[in-house]
Amino acid sequence: MVPNRDDRPNDGRPPPGSPVLEAILENERNRRYLGERLEAAGDRVDMDLLGDIVRHGPVLEALLTEPLDRREIEDRLDISRATSHRYVQWLDEQGLVEKVDGRFQLTWRGAVTGEEILRFEANVRAAQRLTPLLDAICDDHRDFVLEPFVDSTITTAEPDDPYRPVERFVALVRDSETLRGFNTTHMAPLALEEFHRQLFEDSDTELIYVPSTAERLFETHPERARTAIEDGHLVLRTRDELPYGLAIFDGRVGIGGYDEATGLMQVFVDTDAPIAREWAERVYASVREDSEPLEERSDLMH
Repeated sequence: MVPNRDDRPNDGRPPPGSPVLEAILENERNRRYLGERLEAAGDRVDMDLLGDIVRHGPVLEALLTEPLDRREIEDRLDISRATSHRYVQWLDEQGLVEKVDGRFQLTWRGAVTGEEILRFEANVRAAQRLTPLLDAICDDHRDFVLEPFVDSTITTAEPDDPYRPVERFVALVRDSETLRGFNTTHMAPLALEEFHRQLFEDSDTELIYVPSTAERLFETHPERARTAIEDGHLVLRTRDELPYGLAIFDGRVGIGGYDEATGLMQVFVDTDAPIAREWAERVYASVREDSEPLEERSDLMH
């Protein structure tokens, strides 16, 4: 039987996340207004200075771990003595490092700057890697947070293998005893027997579909769908609009992007990162709260 996973507070809002997730979400909420806020403050950072900070990022990253002396910096970064001297001198002049007992350590400002440089690099890299997904979900990527998916597995459709994303998705379904998710279309093609055997017989599943997708599921597999629901293997809910495809497995979470013309999955991105799972649980809880049980759609059940 599908367990009752509804642990949201009585007001219907998703439960609060960890401090890390809350910070990421707050950054996402604020990012569109950061430029306006900086302009209002009237003290923008010089672009040349920003470039210099990025160029000194490797030293900041090395010192985030522990204080280092000059030779250790040279060995860690494989740079010359003259280069290390130039680096630490510049960082010292900017108030980002200080020398204590012969070792260079980050000041509080240096530590914050080093962490932000790492985050900037991670998000730029994620944006590059996730371009196929961002292209597929179009404007809806405004509701998609990059940072939890920095180290994700990305599976894209290829001309000679258009079903690679679906195959990756089905493989994860096969290895999971539970599946929760929502989708703008079917999670997998209706004719794919392996997936629908898992859906109707082998796994505990809760899915949120748009009404037309739920209707097609019942048209294609009427008896199996009703039996799965009656036996408790499958819970279906409906919502009039959904942003993209989300799947929560036992050990991983995934996001799917689809071709609007064909309905085929073009890209599937998945990860086992705890922060991604926490984000996915929060998104799913929010979408679920705004959906309705299939029992309330008698036109689909009969």
